[in-house]
Parts: sequence; C-alpha cells; structure tokens
Amino acid sequence: MSGTPDRGAVASGASVRVVLADDEEMVRTALRAILDAEEGIEVVGEAATGAEAVSVVRALRPDVVLMDVRMPEIDGIRATEQILATLEDPPRIVVVTTFENDAYVYDALHAGAAGFLLKRSAAEELVQAVRLVACGDSLLYPAAVRTLAAGHAGRRAAPAPAPWVARLTGREADVLRLMAAGLTNAEIAGRLAVGPATAKTHVAAVLAKTGARDRTQAVIAAYESGFITPG
Repeated sequence: MSGTPDRGAVASGASVRVVLADDEEMVRTALRAILDAEEGIEVVGEAATGAEAVSVVRALRPDVVLMDVRMPEIDGIRATEQILATLEDPPRIVVVTTFENDAYVYDALHAGAAGFLLKRSAAEELVQAVRLVACGDSLLYPAAVRTLAAGHAGRRAAPAPAPWVARLTGREADVLRLMAAGLTNAEIAGRLAVGPATAKTHVAAVLAKTGARDRTQAVIAAYESGFITPG
C-alpha cells in the first residue's frame, strides 16, 4: 500500500529507527525485545507519557513511532497532532491499541497516524507493520476503518462538505474507492486494467486533491466528506 514518500521512506540499507510510546513499561519492554531482535530495526528511544513522546521524538527524529492511544499528560492523539504539526519531516506514527473499534483510534487516524496495530498482534505482524510504514506505506484495514467511520458518522449531524470531491475525475473516484477497499497499487492496476505506473499516478493525484498525507488520510477524508458511506 503505497503512500507519499517522507521521513518514513527509509533509504535502502539503513536501519529503521523506532520510538516506543506507552505508559506500561512491560509493554515497551516486550515491543523492544521483538523489534531489537530484527535485523534492520533499532529501537532508539522510549516514552511513558504523551508529552514525553513529543519531546523524545523531537530529540531523536526516528523513522517510526509506535504510539499508545491512552497515556498520561496528553494522550496519543494529541501527541500525534503535535509531532506532525511541529516537525518539518515527521516520522510515521502507528497507533497501538487494545480495541480496534475504539473511537480514539479513528481520532488518531484523523489526526495523521499512518495506521493502527492491535496490542494482541503477533510479533511478525508488528515487525511487518514497522517495515511497511518505514517504506512510506500505510496500515489500512478496510473493514476496521469502515466500522470506525460508521461510528464516527453517528457522532456528527452530516458529512462535512469537501470541495475536492468535485475535482476528482471519474477514474480518480474509482481509485479512491479501491483504496478504501484496501487494494494495493498493483491490485488497483489489475482491477482497472491499467499499468502499475498509471495506477501510481492516479493514487498520487487522489492524495494531492484530497490534501492527504497518505492512503489512510485519503480514505478518512473520503468517509468524512460522505464520498464513501460506511455500511
């Protein structure tokens, strides 16, 4: 699942530098043990509060942050917002949560997180998630995001108007729907019977028109605008 390159697009051969932010020391210890055992991944720092996470990330400039949602001082959502708003070249942030249908998760994705991961995920899923977002991809779980979007829609009166919807071409609209379904660029190319480069161009155009940082943000925008309705 390709997104726009940024600090998360780690150069070939470079280690992925990770910061762990969780108020439970046992959780941080377990995550560190898993990641430090992997070649090409290095845990460079830890934080026990949201405020500390912001400070540690600013000081160490990691490639990826694994961010707990609920932490003291400021939560993972506010910490995500502050990191993305104040750093010119911010890391990719993955929200680590206990419950995938938690409203906090949707809010974190809306704030700019590249995706989320359940605390009960297997070690290999954790490692894959770090590698994916480090390469500029997004962790998008279509069914879970659809459920979260449906719950979020229930908290507001009507979708916010979005001028970008009218600027999408018919093909770009199709591409956004396929992105929301979780298709990769290669799968989009196959579904639309176009070349991979063409699919990549369409995805880039969708990101530009929606003003999204990555695929996750584009899909969130699609639900928020009412372009895609959960169900």
